[in-house]
Amino acid sequence: MQKLKFIPTPFVCALAFAVGATGAAAQAPNVVTHETVTTATVEQIDQSARTATFRTKDNTTQSMVVDPGVKEFDRLKRGDRVTVRWVESAVVQVRRGAKLADVRDSTDEARKTDPTVVQQLTAIVTVEDVDPQGLFITYRTADGRKMTRPVPDKKLVEGLHHGDRVEVTLTRARAISIQPAR
Repeated sequence: MQKLKFIPTPFVCALAFAVGATGAAAQAPNVVTHETVTTATVEQIDQSARTATFRTKDNTTQSMVVDPGVKEFDRLKRGDRVTVRWVESAVVQVRRGAKLADVRDSTDEARKTDPTVVQQLTAIVTVEDVDPQGLFITYRTADGRKMTRPVPDKKLVEGLHHGDRVEVTLTRARAISIQPAR
């Protein structure tokens, strides 16, 4: 089982990325979406917003919106042990010459093509370094902060080089299944 934590930073922990180049020799982006399954304890529930926060055995928390098709959500109680399945994704696309940009909410744009999008955030950052094994990426944000984040899949940073400006788009985690833990 994988355990991930949603961290709304400009590069968003490199949870799942598609890398593409712009210009005359543009290549189709690699699209990777993570589906995660974990057993956790229900920490908080907001019925009106249809959100829940789960805590795993290693004390990691994950807050997410629960898909309307998940009927088990209506029966959840704080303290319940459940198996949760969720999806989240991000896109990284090289944007040569793009101006650095702080995180902005792009949810409304995303909902025009996919009404099930819960939240989407977009930022433009500059790649400082990708380690040779592809396990970490270092980037600089629009406000000058230098950040290093783990990358769970080497494919996600293929083709990225020092100085590349990349547009990063995160689509927030959405629970697609909740079952009582066994």
